[in-house]
Amino acid sequence: MAATVFLIRHGQSTFNAHYEAHGVDPGHVDSRLTELGHRQAAEARDRMAALMAEIGRPELVISTPLTRALQTTQAIFGGTGVPVEVTCKHREMLEAFCDVGRSPRELAEEFPGLKFDHLDDPWWHNGPLNELGLPIEPHEVFHGRVTHFGQFLAEHPNATVAVVGHGTFFRQLTGRGFANCEIVPWSPGA
Repeated sequence: MAATVFLIRHGQSTFNAHYEAHGVDPGHVDSRLTELGHRQAAEARDRMAALMAEIGRPELVISTPLTRALQTTQAIFGGTGVPVEVTCKHREMLEAFCDVGRSPRELAEEFPGLKFDHLDDPWWHNGPLNELGLPIEPHEVFHGRVTHFGQFLAEHPNATVAVVGHGTFFRQLTGRGFANCEIVPWSPGA
């Protein structure tokens, strides 16, 4: 059972910046970090380093395959020696273009130090398309994934795990909002 879980929302993405400014989906598939997002991730690295000095480093980092989460993961944990597992179990709810992913092959080319060959293609929600061409994930499917992921963390064999993910998913999991690159200690089942 994972005794300590650190939930970390990714840094500001191009979608986040555009949506905050204009209130519309800019159509950025698998959006990347902005310059601010990269700075937020660098600041989170410093905060995480202080936490690791105090309580020890995580035994594992779990990241979603969305590029903004992978970039944040590398910025915070790159060079620390902490192994990274990529899973789509806690991917963001698909309700905008930024939540549509890229193929495992493309991700492996961009992030050669990580493994993607275990992912389906597509690994994101793949249902009927709406009028904009998006396969919106039904709420009941999303809620089921959130519940399953909470159980997955509660039963995880590592004592300390860092999870890099997304705002809507973490809000559903914990009942609270997350700022970009906020690091929140969380106890599964709490």
